[in-house]
This record gives sequence, structure tokens and C-alpha cells, in this order.
Amino acid sequence: MMSQYDVIVIGSGIGGLVTATQLASKGIKVLVLESYTIPGGSAGYFERQGYRFDVGASMIFGFGENGTTNLLTRALSAVNQKMETIPDPVQIHYHLPNNLDLKVHREYEKFLEELYKYFPEEKEGIRAFYDECWQVFNCLNSMELLSLEEIRYLTRVFFQHPLSCLGLLKYLPLNVGDVARKYIRNPELLKFIDMECYCWSVVPADLTPMINAGMVFSDRHYGGINYPKGGVGKIGETLAEGLEKLGGEIQYQAKVTEIIIEGNRAKGVKLTDGREFYARRIVSNATRWDTFDKLIDKSKKPKKEIKWQKNYRQSPSFLSLHLGVEAKVLAHNPECHHIILENWRNLEAEQGTIFVSIPTLLDRELAPEGYHIIHAFTPSSIEYWEGLSGKQYEYKKEESAGRLIERLETIFPGLDAGLDYMEIGTPRTHRKFLNRINGTYGPIPAKRLNGLLSMPFNRTAIKNLYCVGDSTFPGQGLNAVAFSGFSCAHRIAVDLG
Repeated sequence: MMSQYDVIVIGSGIGGLVTATQLASKGIKVLVLESYTIPGGSAGYFERQGYRFDVGASMIFGFGENGTTNLLTRALSAVNQKMETIPDPVQIHYHLPNNLDLKVHREYEKFLEELYKYFPEEKEGIRAFYDECWQVFNCLNSMELLSLEEIRYLTRVFFQHPLSCLGLLKYLPLNVGDVARKYIRNPELLKFIDMECYCWSVVPADLTPMINAGMVFSDRHYGGINYPKGGVGKIGETLAEGLEKLGGEIQYQAKVTEIIIEGNRAKGVKLTDGREFYARRIVSNATRWDTFDKLIDKSKKPKKEIKWQKNYRQSPSFLSLHLGVEAKVLAHNPECHHIILENWRNLEAEQGTIFVSIPTLLDRELAPEGYHIIHAFTPSSIEYWEGLSGKQYEYKKEESAGRLIERLETIFPGLDAGLDYMEIGTPRTHRKFLNRINGTYGPIPAKRLNGLLSMPFNRTAIKNLYCVGDSTFPGQGLNAVAFSGFSCAHRIAVDLG
């Protein structure tokens, strides 16, 4: 079956959905093909026994009301949609080595005061470092964030905001570690800044681009962390609903097996059931590994992609515990988000750092009355889970879950006794349901790179083929992939005239 569209988007992750909705809002005929049964990708959800679990983290940026960095708010607005959100007064409660126990408050000065308490001799350095992050954020937040590949946009923005543009150019080649060491000497405080980066970039400060950190470290105090009422999965659902209201199409259980290329030009896609769809432009919301190693004949793989794969490697996936617990386990009234690490040496180790989200502290309707959800996850590589029989795999899951619960008991006493439900996910689970190679969280630098300068934009070396999502500028995180979606849609709209 041959169908003609202006644009086909492969995958309904947030990057793909923002691309599709932005294009549909401009009157462009869009088809989204999603292999799963619901939209959202890593920002999806699943339901079990009265619990509505988020697939990924529930610490959401981009729902602010002011400035231009509130990209989720803007994406929904473009398709005449709005979501109710619940503000979180604390971004993260850190439980770190040497009794470093502090909270990142929404209020900036309150957060700095907590750091001063632990590192009084570094007071000036702390202020200078985080204030410099604000300089990056203020540059970003003063301009409309669209495609950096489009010369007319760049020219317009430069004339409108010359100082902001020059400011961002200065930071493009820098990583966080470069800036932090200008001001800070205390090795433990530098380790804390490593963790501040690792909790969203999955790499320490020396490998984390300063522009990304400027966005995250400042927006948590500006637009804040806001949880969507009904769960993170509502973001994808609402965008998909807005897409269809504007005449766009989305098909589920439609798995793409091939991007059809003639010469060096992408012209369509082929599905597992043999159907073919054609369009003037093709967008892949799959990872670049999945796009260029699985959906395209390897003989047609561009040299640029080979070079990119030398610069970036796959980050680990996660071991995830989705827990339903009795409310008494949280009677001590903890914060919504926590990070646990007992030894700095284990920051990047297999199952070293533990991330915790408790979304029912913000939205009680996600669990049955008298119960809460705890989502605990820790980095884990696919190699740790391969080569196992079915029985060995189940045993290893239970064993790993037991060790994780034991560690969680240090801040949630009585957790094991209060368990009502448990679902264990591994990198194999993420690979199967999210269609991401090895279940990876996304690309991370394979070596020390110059900030964001090595991160590719949306266009590829294959004509009419674009990439969107965490494998493109500016990288990982819901707000970042929304940025890539705005950029991709803008570039395509210009290319289509």
C-alpha cells in the first residue's frame, strides 16, 4: 500500500511528537508510526493492579510559564492543549558519601545556603559557579529556540539578541568541569558537581556540556520541576491528541523495519507487515544506532555517522523497580526525588547510584488509597543481563532487586515489609518495549569532547532524512528532546518552503 505524506515520523517519543505537532500546526501533512500501543516512548506509562507507573523518571523540566525555555508548555500550546501540573518544592534530596545530605530547593538562595553549610570555605566559589550557570540560562531564555542549522533564523536571532548569541558561542565548546574548577578547589565539592551532572547526563562534569548544565541547574529554580497531573504518560497522550485534532495521523503497532532510500535520498518506510508509506521527508526518532545500523542498509551508512559513533558511545540502561508500597513506609514525609550513593568510587559503577521517584507524593491518584508508588532505578549495562537462561534471568532479577531494596531501606525504613507490588525492569525490558539498542538511556561522550560542538543537528548526510531525540543537539532529557523537536520541525518547514 502506498500512501503520500509531507512528513513521516518514526517513533512517538517526545522528540518525535514535538516535531510532528509543530509541523501539523503549520498545516503540513504528518504521519507518526509507533511500534508500541501508546505514545511517549521513555516518557510512557503502564498500569498494574490500580497503580499507574511512569516508565522513566518523573523529574520534569519545561512546564514553566515564562521565558522561552518552557518547551513542553510551548509544544502543548502549539496544538491548543494545556496540562495541569503540580509544582515540586525540592528537585532532589541527595544522600551522598561522608554524610553529605542536602536538598536542591526550588528557591535558589535556599539551595546555596545548604551548600555553604557543608563547604563554608567555598562560599564565593559556589556562588560564582552557579551564577555562571545562570548566565548560560539567561542567554537561552532570551531567544526563541529553533534550528541552529537555519541561517535566516540565526541571523535574525543575532540581530535581536547579539549579546546572548555571543554568550552562548563562548560556552558551546566548554564542559562543566572546565568552569567548576575555575572557582572551586574542594575535591568533595567537585565530586558533588559530578553528581549534579551525572543525575541527568549519566556522565561526570568533565564530559557534560556547559550549555546543558546551564539549562538544568538554573531552570529548576526558574520554571521549576512540575509534575503532570495523571502522570508523565499524559504528556505523550496530550500531544498525540493535539496532533490528531490538527489533522495529523498516528498509527500504533506500526513497526518500521526499513527506511526506503533511492540513490542518496530517503523517500519512504517499510513496516513489518509489508506496508510501505512514502513522504517528502522522513524523520527518525529512533537512536542513531538503531537508525543507521538497523533501518538503513549498512552499505549506505554515511561516513559522518561512523565518525559520530567513534565520538559517542551508548550509555548504560537501567535496572528499574516499580514498587507499590503501604503509605506507612513514607510516614516520615520524604521528598519526591532522591539520589543515593554510599561511595564516590561507585558513581559510574554497575548499579552504583540509585535514583528514586515517588510521584504519588505529588499526585495521590496514581495509586490505590493508602498506597504509594516508589520508582527506584540504577544504571545497568546490557552485558550484565545477557547469556542467561530464563530461570537464571528471573533469579538474577530477584537477587538484584533484593540488594536494591536493602540499600533503599536506609532512607525508607520498613520498605520490604510494606511492599504491596513489585515489577522489575532490566536493560532487556527497555530494549524490548522502547526499541532502543541495548535499552540505552542515550549517547554519552566516548572521550572528552568540546562541549556540544560534536553533537549533530537534525539533518543527516542522507537527503530528506532527519534525526530527532536524544541522539541530536542538545542531548538527553525531556526538555532537551523537545528542543530537538522544535529544531527539527523548523528545519523541515523551511526545507519544504
